[in-house]
Amino acid sequence: MKRRDLLKAAAAIPVIGARADVPPHLWQGFDFGSGPAVRERLNQGPFDVDQDEGWQTILFTTASEKPLRNPGLGLVGYTWEEGGPSLAARAGRETLEQHVQKMASLPFVDVLYIRCDWRNVQKRPGRLELDPVWALTLAAAKQHGLRVAFRIQLSNQSFQPEQLALPEFLRSRIPLVKIGKIPGQNAGEYVEPRYDHPEFQKAFAELNDLLAAQFEGDPLIEWMDLMQYGFWGEGHTSDYPNPFPDYRTAERTFVSLTARQLETWKRTPLAVNTQPDISAVGNRQVLDNAVRAGAWLRSDSIIVEEPIQIEELANRPPWLASILEDGYFRESDSSKLSLDAARVNTLENYMLHVLDIKTNYWAMWTEADNLAAYNEKFPRGFERLRANLGYRLRPAWVWQRKRYGAPELIVAVANRGVASVPGVLWLHLESPDGKLKLRGALDAGHPYGGGIRQGSFTLPSGYVGKIHLSAQIEMRPGVLKPVAWASEQPVNADGSITLDLKSNADPGWRKGV
Repeated sequence: MKRRDLLKAAAAIPVIGARADVPPHLWQGFDFGSGPAVRERLNQGPFDVDQDEGWQTILFTTASEKPLRNPGLGLVGYTWEEGGPSLAARAGRETLEQHVQKMASLPFVDVLYIRCDWRNVQKRPGRLELDPVWALTLAAAKQHGLRVAFRIQLSNQSFQPEQLALPEFLRSRIPLVKIGKIPGQNAGEYVEPRYDHPEFQKAFAELNDLLAAQFEGDPLIEWMDLMQYGFWGEGHTSDYPNPFPDYRTAERTFVSLTARQLETWKRTPLAVNTQPDISAVGNRQVLDNAVRAGAWLRSDSIIVEEPIQIEELANRPPWLASILEDGYFRESDSSKLSLDAARVNTLENYMLHVLDIKTNYWAMWTEADNLAAYNEKFPRGFERLRANLGYRLRPAWVWQRKRYGAPELIVAVANRGVASVPGVLWLHLESPDGKLKLRGALDAGHPYGGGIRQGSFTLPSGYVGKIHLSAQIEMRPGVLKPVAWASEQPVNADGSITLDLKSNADPGWRKGV
């Protein structure tokens, strides 16, 4: 049975007797808190004319539509998904290394992604033993200047009943509950572990700690999907029953699994699936807890999706990124795509919808050859995504003025991308000789998608001449990564843009209004 057909059929099935602690609500206008704390907050206005002793505009830049490989956005190529690597690699027509290199070499891929089972990372207690795709993916990312993201599946119905996601050494320790027949297979029946069993809890805690010891804070890792209950680790078992004895046990267990990960992963972004609570296991409580802890959102379809997920994704707190994919076109075979009355192919129609919900990432699955052929035949889709996806920042205006007897710089950062800044944006000023260094942060999420945010610096009295302006993004507390300006004007080798502070005697200087 195809994965998306399974989800589509289940979407219409009501949840009987679910009692989530967080009631259903619109996300638009909902209070999720104020977002990440901002240290060294810049003055962000209003910048009125009182005590204005003269000013001039010293920089104004033009928005660029060129692709940028900034943290917190991009196109995602899969080196492994729940069924394995590319179809050619599965059939032996190419090696795993060739598959990974093909994906990493595509010029429009920014992030490499691994979605594998628990058995693919651990074979025995006490240590990680990663399948070969991990070393190949990490090496390819370093070689091509990409980042890596991953999900470890606690359950995966793709290989059942022959193979479970659990490592072999755990299968005799943890009770397995039969939850229903596999369509088209008379003897087959889906199996789920008792997530609440002490042996599962103990093993999961070890898995979480082992993964964190290896990957937490690694600058190569862009995000980790939360290891969630159910099929593919997405928080559901579709319209099949869950393996728990009652709802409270299910919710308590799912919330506990989530809390353990949120407490452990402080320097690497986490992403939570927005799957609705089809299986009555406490998804709304998990989602609320994760969002308040700063987890990003992800969904695994964009067109064939419940209205609730689209509303959540579109109205998420602005400082959170979102990740979208759609498995219906995982082969990306352009020869099989139909065109509508406007001559738009179906995959392009799907992918461009992610701009409507202000998304940061679009995932493209495993077929590198097909992706390259698709891009050659239908280049508009990826071009539009790369020019608009996520955030695209530039110092659109920079003003210099004299205020209270000292020079002040006011920087207006414009965001031409559809998404807000996923975290906190830091602005840095540095003199060419490195003797003067100033920095400060904007409020979380600013500038929002399509918006502008101003921030000011007070410089030492009498400072005249060059100074460099750069930006960094803090997606997790204390972890700052450089941001490339999306402007047509040239930047310096370190990514900064040069400002030229003028003397008060400069002809361009204007007196206060």
